[in-house]
Amino acid sequence: MEDQNPNNQLNIELTEEIAEGIYSNLAIITHSPAEFVIDFIKVMPGVPKAKVKSRIVLTPQHAKRLMKALADNLGKYEQLHGKIKDSEINAMPMNFGGPTAQA
Repeated sequence: MEDQNPNNQLNIELTEEIAEGIYSNLAIITHSPAEFVIDFIKVMPGVPKAKVKSRIVLTPQHAKRLMKALADNLGKYEQLHGKIKDSEINAMPMNFGGPTAQA
């Protein structure tokens, strides 16, 4: 059998639609013995209902690798740009500091 990938490289395709990304300012993480589920949500000011914009399902092992990769990248970011200021950790971003929307 011929080796299809002699350099052991993975080709990853990024479509134009996916490359645009999805904005999220809230993530809810749940888990079971077999998987972690991360729901990414966009909460807008003055809107009492928010929709899940993307859901990612991970194995526990992949979730741990993601956590380590995020910690590594946050450390590198803070070395370049300074410490990221923590806001209230349990606060839901229901108001954004601006005026309340009115119709």
